[in-house]
Amino acid sequence: MANGNNSPVAENYFLKPGFLYVADEPTVISTVVGSCVVVSLYDNRRLVSGANHFQFPFIGDKHQATARYGNVAVSALIEMMLNNGSKLKHMEAQIFGGAHNADISSQNVGRENVGMARKMVTRKKIPIVSEDVGGRKGRKVVIDTNTNQIVVFKVEKLRVEDWYPYENAR
Repeated sequence: MANGNNSPVAENYFLKPGFLYVADEPTVISTVVGSCVVVSLYDNRRLVSGANHFQFPFIGDKHQATARYGNVAVSALIEMMLNNGSKLKHMEAQIFGGAHNADISSQNVGRENVGMARKMVTRKKIPIVSEDVGGRKGRKVVIDTNTNQIVVFKVEKLRVEDWYPYENAR
């Protein structure tokens, strides 16, 4: 799709937990995380990117392996980028999320999720160029896949309007 200037108009995609997305055309990916983690990969040669959103760090049972788990989600995202024509040497990663609120849970799943994200991308020698992780606050992450510009809104409390389809004021 193009606007009147023949420049591409970005599509919008809301990345739900347990999902991955690799953009074939300019897209604005948005998602909301607390203890979950988003890994964004960008191919700086082909100027394309993708992202995942996972909830838990690891699953060992192949029969239950889904993109809800970091070891599966990061591997699958890398594989999707490679299958789409990217090369590892042209990729860079950014990691977001991994908050922890001790009032909600004593287990720090956020820290474990961040650790898994780091482990999976560094295992493939993909440099991590940016992180916004940890702390107590949730994040709304907005990724422009065409430019690799990413905006992170830190929020004390996630609001209904932060979730797609943005029924209230965005």
